[in-house]
Amino acid sequence: MIFDTDILIWFFRGNRKAAALMESRPDRAVSIISLMELLQGARSPTEIKVIRRFFPDNGFRVIPVNESISHLAATLMDEHALKGGLQVADALIAATARETGSVLATGNVRRFRALPGIELKAFRPAERAVRSGRSIGGHRVTLPATGQKPG
Repeated sequence: MIFDTDILIWFFRGNRKAAALMESRPDRAVSIISLMELLQGARSPTEIKVIRRFFPDNGFRVIPVNESISHLAATLMDEHALKGGLQVADALIAATARETGSVLATGNVRRFRALPGIELKAFRPAERAVRSGRSIGGHRVTLPATGQKPG
């Protein structure tokens, strides 16, 4: 399962449902685009270090953008940017999910719903986030909000 950036942000903000969803999946993955978005929102060198270590320390596969993902993302942009407002990062994340045959877990189903060949897992945070450390697989993570808004 590939986790969209918004779920990762909810997790880092202390959302228990985001933590539970990630913990429940042994096949955890993210697009390198999501990692880059988190790094862009980091507010200190310490946050950058925590983000960089989080994925390998918690069994996430970080999937790079390759030629086939790039071409598919460009096709998705051709077909959906004007009529649906598809953004570059979302096109690359969607293309990554489709090319790897992975389910895309997201709290923003509406952004991806019209894209063909992508299986979505809807996420609803449903609770107020707490700013305490979270744990996946026994690894404790403490990181304040990244500065990005989910969704």
